[in-house]
Amino acid sequence: MKSYLFHILIFINIIFCEAFDGLTLVTTMGNGQNGSTTTLIDNNENIINSWVHETGSASIGYLTKDSILFLPSSLNDNGTNGAASGGLFRKIDWHGNTLWEWELPTDLCIAHHDIEILPNRNILSICRESKTMEETLSAGLVEPDEPLSLDMIIEIQPLDNNQAEIVWKWHFWDHLIQDRDSTFTSTYGQISEHPELLDINVNENWRTSDWNHTNMISYNENLDQIVISSRHMDEIYVIDHSTTTEEAASHSGGRYGMGGDFLYRWGNPQNYNRGTEQDRIFGGQHGIHWIPDNYPGAGNFLVFNNLHQTNPNRSAVLEFENIADENGYYYIDDQEPFGPSTYQWIYLTSFYAPTQSGAYRLPNGNTLLTVADDAEIYEVTYEGEVVWEYNYPANNSMIARAQKYAIDAFDYQPLLGDINGDEILNVLDVILVVNMILGSADIDLNGDMNNDNGINVLDVVLLVNEILS
Repeated sequence: MKSYLFHILIFINIIFCEAFDGLTLVTTMGNGQNGSTTTLIDNNENIINSWVHETGSASIGYLTKDSILFLPSSLNDNGTNGAASGGLFRKIDWHGNTLWEWELPTDLCIAHHDIEILPNRNILSICRESKTMEETLSAGLVEPDEPLSLDMIIEIQPLDNNQAEIVWKWHFWDHLIQDRDSTFTSTYGQISEHPELLDINVNENWRTSDWNHTNMISYNENLDQIVISSRHMDEIYVIDHSTTTEEAASHSGGRYGMGGDFLYRWGNPQNYNRGTEQDRIFGGQHGIHWIPDNYPGAGNFLVFNNLHQTNPNRSAVLEFENIADENGYYYIDDQEPFGPSTYQWIYLTSFYAPTQSGAYRLPNGNTLLTVADDAEIYEVTYEGEVVWEYNYPANNSMIARAQKYAIDAFDYQPLLGDINGDEILNVLDVILVVNMILGSADIDLNGDMNNDNGINVLDVVLLVNEILS
């Protein structure tokens, strides 16, 4: 049924070749106090709303249906990933008021790159932890020059009074394997027999300072699974979110019985000795996106593959099939890599994006992609036709990833007294209210400042007082 619906939507889209009529959310990146801006625009580039942030964004903001902007913000000198540094989490309302903010203690871990907003409004965040040299050696890492730094996932529950609680954790550290030294029994094993674990001795060039470089996270509510993208491993990983923190640190428990081990991985099977360099598909990828229900390609994965080809360097957007069964279980044949063998759709770009960037499937079957370094956004059809594009007007700006929402996606209230819709209360709004009273303008109850279901001189007085205050 999904396949049938997918092809119908694609057929309709090819016929009409139209851009999705929606609102695009664009967040500029910045380091620490350099600041950033989030802007919501329509297809005609009219600004629907904007938020100015005194600190930079670590990646992108997310708007929820109740019009709350969740923003991972940068901290100065937190020691990781430059502009992608995070650590300060904010909830901001439609009018720019900060409803909640919380700074992650850096002695717990270093937040960076992406977040994901769960249905319960908790926040999943990528975080980096460092191990001691003793711990690094005891895990079986061969001849390390420095202690190992690797990523983890934390779930943050916002609390009142700008407080928060970390209610769930998952660590790469708990799911390692090596075949170099049998004396380290906790990690020793045959790597090809354990695709659910990560070989601690792969990716030697990055293993100490930035081993995983996890750069994006996406959540599937139906399966209660998380998918993350590891740029330096050239892989994506699916893990079970239904586990407790204790189960997530083990190899059993949770909905799928595997604890925190990988349920699925794809992109570079040589990492678990079931392929060669020729089998590697990803190259420094970003932007893993789990396509939502009722969208063309629902349940599949969409990835912005930054270095898809060389000579010349080119980026691509890839869609590949999710092989999980209806219950969310992934199967792998003995000594074979996880399927599928290749992607089922590609948009090979004419440009190369070395950092950040991403792609999202839209309800009409189009795909929205962002070229981060150039701050350019494109909407392309399934046939590869560009039907909408946007170039951010400011120079030297980086856009990690843009998102596009339906016109009616948000439940927000306009600023009371803002009659002309410019999000500013001034004398122009007073004139419009006076014209309503005089009968020369239609009644707009957004000018009803005292909520008495009428427009009169009291509303003018209250609006003037609001402006003066």
